[in-house]
Amino acid sequence: MTASRNLTRIMPVPAPQPPSGSETYFQDYPELLENLPYRKIDAVVDILWEAYQQDRTVFVFGNGGSAALASHSACDLGKGTVVNGNRRFRVFSLTDNIPLITAWANDQNFTDIFAEQLRGLVRADDVVLAISGSGNSKNVLTGLQVARDAGARTVGLTGFQGGQMKFLCDLCVVVPANNMQLIEDFHVSVTHSIFTNLRRRMTEAWGAGE
Repeated sequence: MTASRNLTRIMPVPAPQPPSGSETYFQDYPELLENLPYRKIDAVVDILWEAYQQDRTVFVFGNGGSAALASHSACDLGKGTVVNGNRRFRVFSLTDNIPLITAWANDQNFTDIFAEQLRGLVRADDVVLAISGSGNSKNVLTGLQVARDAGARTVGLTGFQGGQMKFLCDLCVVVPANNMQLIEDFHVSVTHSIFTNLRRRMTEAWGAGE
């Protein structure tokens, strides 16, 4: 009688599959997360917290996707930071008044749509938060210059190498990427991080109870 043998069946190793199209888009996320300028993001939180404590006004603006993010951020800061009846955050998005924007663009120049709004509103020690993926949007740069001339504190959120914006900002957060879509993705995350940290400080200051 032939003895039975235990034979190990060698299974073929499947060939590695190339990443799908959607997976390819996200492959740069880990490196970007590792290289975000976290200390500068924390410094933005400090600036906004100081503005809140001094009852200063924060103005936010940008173009295109950055315009949408300006509105989004103003909503987060204006409503999302309401904790236990605390004093409200004074924040305005300059991208929301379409009649005023188109009036300045039509009657004067599109480059001036933010600058002309700021001329009537911004005061010394207010905070101006400008968002631009490239850092070179002319109307954003013009708005920053008006803010600087008024003695406001200027903060930028941008990508690539920072563009001309970084020279007009007291503090400029540059997402280290050369892809506009990835830059915009991380701009949303950065602003959410800022908002979350401000809300935490307000909760601590006004007492827990959420």
